[in-house]
Amino acid sequence: MWKKFLTGAIQHWPERHRAEGDGNPYPERGQREGEASCARTATDATSRPGDDGDVLVDIGTFPGRAPSQVAAAAAIARCRGMPRILTYNVHSCRGTDGVLSPERIAAVIAAARPDIVALQELDVGRVRTRGLDQAHSIARELGMNFHFHPALRVEEESYGDAILSTLPLRLVKAGPLPGLTHRPLLEPRGALWVAVELGEGTVLQVINTHLGLAPSERLAQVAALLGEGWLGHPACRGQPAVLLGDFNAVPRSGAYRRLAAGLRDAQCAQPGQRPRPTFPSRWPLLRIDHVFLGEGVEAQSAEVRRGPLERLASDHLPLVVELSIRPQAPV
Repeated sequence: MWKKFLTGAIQHWPERHRAEGDGNPYPERGQREGEASCARTATDATSRPGDDGDVLVDIGTFPGRAPSQVAAAAAIARCRGMPRILTYNVHSCRGTDGVLSPERIAAVIAAARPDIVALQELDVGRVRTRGLDQAHSIARELGMNFHFHPALRVEEESYGDAILSTLPLRLVKAGPLPGLTHRPLLEPRGALWVAVELGEGTVLQVINTHLGLAPSERLAQVAALLGEGWLGHPACRGQPAVLLGDFNAVPRSGAYRRLAAGLRDAQCAQPGQRPRPTFPSRWPLLRIDHVFLGEGVEAQSAEVRRGPLERLASDHLPLVVELSIRPQAPV
């Protein structure tokens, strides 16, 4: 229903402004990306099978991309155990004016001063975006380390999600989410899980995702994310954790209600503050980008940034949340 409503809301936009990512970007060659994705840039990756058949990956540093020990210590000191986390669907870095600009996306992110960044709809090596490695470009502009997971890969072209940070981070898992067997041409979806060091032994588990457009597809993907392969995994269960991204799910949807039954919506955790929509950026009507809080995590503030640059850089608005982490009890 909301998709039909949204179509009407954007029907007057120039054609080049509309999302290229709706549906499978390669409908004739759709291919679901399988196991962990970042090993292409790692020098010391090791893997072991997960309980759900995916691969859990322990990746060390990226040459030229990982922060030095001094920089990591400085980042930990700056966040003081209260990291700012941002989720942003960047629409392949193509703005509502049709201009392709990873630099503009980086400027939007920098203005929000986040410590951890979750991005969706990134292109890497795609002809339609001049072959740029958008994850690398944005991370370089921000001086951040990053992990990228292609939900879809065809030949040398990739399309997916990333997590960036000035803080030390370790890739735990990257993999696909279930689709619908009777609709094989739907855009493949995935998730990316990293562990972020906040200092003094505190580690925050961060899972970034971008769910599908079909309601039944989203419900299956939410069930997977809440299950033993992700949030329910022993490495995540009972630990400070955040699940965030573009869920394509408004608060009245079944997928959102399922998530909100066990997690807390950061925008709803602010007394006296009305949650703000994130899409479309020019005339925000729908709240489909979310930050869900798990055990031991509280939201001190939540803001949908809606300045002139934010409304121009992508078709979504960024959501930034300042977190506080409850100290973990000694084991």
